[in-house]
Amino acid sequence: MLVDTHAHLDFPQFIENVPHFLQRAHQLGVHRIITIGIDLASSAKAIQLAQAHQEVYATVGVHPHDAFLMDSSVMDQVRTLSENPRVVALGEMGLDFFRDRRPRPVQRQCLNAQLEVASLVQLPVVFHIRDAFQEFFDTIASHGKSLKGGVLHCFSGNWPVARRCLDLGFFLSVPGVVTYPKAHDLQDVVRKAPLDRLLLETDAPYLTPVPHRGKVNEPSYVHHTAQKVAQLRRTSYEEIALATTKNACSLFGLEEPASS
Repeated sequence: MLVDTHAHLDFPQFIENVPHFLQRAHQLGVHRIITIGIDLASSAKAIQLAQAHQEVYATVGVHPHDAFLMDSSVMDQVRTLSENPRVVALGEMGLDFFRDRRPRPVQRQCLNAQLEVASLVQLPVVFHIRDAFQEFFDTIASHGKSLKGGVLHCFSGNWPVARRCLDLGFFLSVPGVVTYPKAHDLQDVVRKAPLDRLLLETDAPYLTPVPHRGKVNEPSYVHHTAQKVAQLRRTSYEEIALATTKNACSLFGLEEPASS
């Protein structure tokens, strides 16, 4: 059994036929999927999907590509959305200095505002951090230990960066990128990180793993990522599935799937 901890089921590639993709995922052992909010509208849609499908859970948040100067009224909206029982985390939120689609000061302010909400509602955080790890570490330091854990979605750092994230108590989420031949840093991290701190994700419809690279990614493909992680760690697929499912249920407070 597997959990896809990060997908975007509200995107056009899926929204017209969500049951079809959920069935395909279930056939390959993917019993839980977390669909991610990237702005207020998609967060509301993620909640609707989670309410309609018992295997789907939601997060709510504002992606750095959509960052804006959040005032107290917007923070109240995020907090209200987060109170829905199908919401298991805040995010995805963070800093993206690779694409820089929003000014960096705006990204920082948006992240800090959401971290304040996460501290208040005591939900874990889904972080999107790209080419901004030092800024991320500085930001997290200012929030002390007020956060209830979190995960570095689609982790893109090297082992020294990973170790700092682990020292802060965060999980590392492994995307399909790990199957790419040139993903040496990520593969090194997967070999070295404690198994009880790894999660699996697709980031569907993006980052499709080998052997489907070039096609639209979907939650069922997370099993390819699990297979690659097992290969890198020289262990069984079953061990990776069991451990990463347990990790996801622990972090996000999910009901563990019953054995069949």
